[in-house]
Amino acid sequence: MLTIILNILLPPLAVYLNHGVGTTLLISIILTLIGWLPGVIHAFIVN
Repeated sequence: MLTIILNILLPPLAVYLNHGVGTTLLISIILTLIGWLPGVIHAFIVN
């Protein structure tokens, strides 16, 4: 439940909590900076 909320509100934080620091986190940060929705979609896919 917490992961779903974090996926929506703060996608990079949700990815960080599940995968740690790495390329997945970097991709999530870049997608979130491009636009909020791509970051959310990526967070739901990888989590």
